[in-house]
Amino acid sequence: MAKNFIKKAIKHKGSLRKWAQKVKAMNKNGTINLSKAMRIAKRKGLTHRIRQINLAKNLRRMHR
Repeated sequence: MAKNFIKKAIKHKGSLRKWAQKVKAMNKNGTINLSKAMRIAKRKGLTHRIRQINLAKNLRRMHR
């Protein structure tokens, strides 16, 4: 695994959150509902957003 891969993978900080707010994929506590966001992204065929959501899932698991 490359050194600092997370830094290179996240080009535009906050872009996933901004998109999730636009498509109403946020929970009441302000976090992104990843399953709802994934459904929307797959339905619209947004491969870049799907990759961002998968990265968010992995980073969430790494934090634990």
